[in-house]
Amino acid sequence: MPHVDIKFFPRDLTEEQRQAFADDIANVVMKHLDSKPTSVSVALEQVQPDNWKAQVWDTEIAPNLDTLAKKPGYSM
Repeated sequence: MPHVDIKFFPRDLTEEQRQAFADDIANVVMKHLDSKPTSVSVALEQVQPDNWKAQVWDTEIAPNLDTLAKKPGYSM
């Protein structure tokens, strides 16, 4: 039951672009984890740049730096 939670700075994406993005991510997950389409979920959340540190860096990135599969190339 893979779930992917993607947070990003606001982008002017149409609903079709959001769906295509989520579908692409789901396809990668299915390919690499041998998952079924019905078991994959993808969340897309836009986070304002002013909120990134408190909402994402401090709570999700910094406390988990040792276990991140892909570490960011920036620090706060």
